[in-house]
Amino acid sequence: MAVENDSKTTHFGFEEVAWSDKAKRVRGVFDSVAPKYDLMNDLMSAGLHRIWKEFTLSQTHLRPGQRALDVAGGTGDLARGLKKQVGERGLVVLSDINGAMLAHGRDRTIDVGLVDGIEYVQANAECLPFAANSFDCITIGFGLRNVTDKPAALRSMYRALKPGGQLLVLEFSQPTAPGLKPLYDLYSFKVLPVLGQVVADDADSYRYLAESIRKHPDQETLLGMLRDAGFEDCRYHNLAGGIVALHRGYKY
Repeated sequence: MAVENDSKTTHFGFEEVAWSDKAKRVRGVFDSVAPKYDLMNDLMSAGLHRIWKEFTLSQTHLRPGQRALDVAGGTGDLARGLKKQVGERGLVVLSDINGAMLAHGRDRTIDVGLVDGIEYVQANAECLPFAANSFDCITIGFGLRNVTDKPAALRSMYRALKPGGQLLVLEFSQPTAPGLKPLYDLYSFKVLPVLGQVVADDADSYRYLAESIRKHPDQETLLGMLRDAGFEDCRYHNLAGGIVALHRGYKY
């Protein structure tokens, strides 16, 4: 398998790179942006990312005492919301492949007084280190597009879900509202790198993030990928004119 992967390529933004190099390149991006990640999210989306995450949380249907996993959970916004839903008797696991992001998520969560019933695991979404049938709900917010092998990650999340459990994928997608795409492209490729340079002293990482969105599967393609991974009753909700979409699927 290693020999096969060494000969394969994949995209890192608009750049074609060796399959085995992408995870390292992505790690470098998030090592760089971690300290200003939350501030940049607020600036980039004018605070809308918080509304998108609240909508995602409104769709979990979690009950007190249940178990939830937030994959590629970054600084922990979704994980903290999940913890409120499962209550004192429930468990939430915040996982991320990037140690710097995971550390920020842990620190922010402790700072707001959430200590018990939440765990932190540095893990690759493609091969999650959890037993099969472990979680009632799994979320992944703005992380799937950075995964090298997206089908493997979806299969790994499917395996970790309990029968009857739900996966929620919140991710940037393709604008569907008339006239929105050229404005969105202008913002992404002209404004966003400048904002990244001024606020985070890193234009290249934010240029990559804009490019990674364009390379991510569109709404219908991702819907098909969920079905291919075994999920049923799959659907998606467009948010902000399709700039963001929430995909969902169940394990029956």
